[in-house]
Amino acid sequence: MQVTLRVRRFDPEKDKRPHMQSFVVEAEPTDQVLDLLNRVKDYQDGSLTYRRSCGHGICGSDAMRINGRNRLACKVLVRDLGATITVEPLMGLSVIKDLVVDLKPFFEHYKSVMPYLVNDEPAPARERLQTPAQRLRYDDTTKCILCAACTTGCPSFWANGEYVGPAAIVQAHRFTFDSRDRAGAERLQILNDRMGVWRCHDIFNCTEACPREIEITKAIGEVKLAIATGRIE
Repeated sequence: MQVTLRVRRFDPEKDKRPHMQSFVVEAEPTDQVLDLLNRVKDYQDGSLTYRRSCGHGICGSDAMRINGRNRLACKVLVRDLGATITVEPLMGLSVIKDLVVDLKPFFEHYKSVMPYLVNDEPAPARERLQTPAQRLRYDDTTKCILCAACTTGCPSFWANGEYVGPAAIVQAHRFTFDSRDRAGAERLQILNDRMGVWRCHDIFNCTEACPREIEITKAIGEVKLAIATGRIE
């Protein structure tokens, strides 16, 4: 089949504003959108710029807006989109070129929530043990691949880029509810801010956008509850 791939282009060295450009590409129904982008770059326009790496939905580098929804280009198939496909950069972050956005603010928010295990207690002889139930408590939020699809799909983030965003809260959840961690209270204090969890209005855009199907809005609610009650359970 032939697919018309509409790409939102922007080259700061020569463009005053973004514009749409269309490419006609031969495709199989089972092709990924990433396959189409690669064909355009390889055979039609080598200047087309986008991020990609593993091509298997693990690295999260090829997140973009596809037909108006935040998705990974390597996980969406042509057969699910039709003969006209529109790709655009993620919203809420400045565009460096074409489909590449500046992720520095996103990772600054990520770093602000202490996304690592903190435990200064003497190390045990072998390992810090957990029960299956303790591991299950935060299992869902370990799936995050930092693709930024959730944060850049959030209207609260579009309105104010100072909002820490869903992805950072997901990372805070992952470590705060880890029974081995000892910095949960500190993370909750960081997030107990008007640009922290309280800026979330439970719109569920983040949950819908997540390519790993993490229940993000539920996780944010659990962080809110922990702050409100002062209990990490």
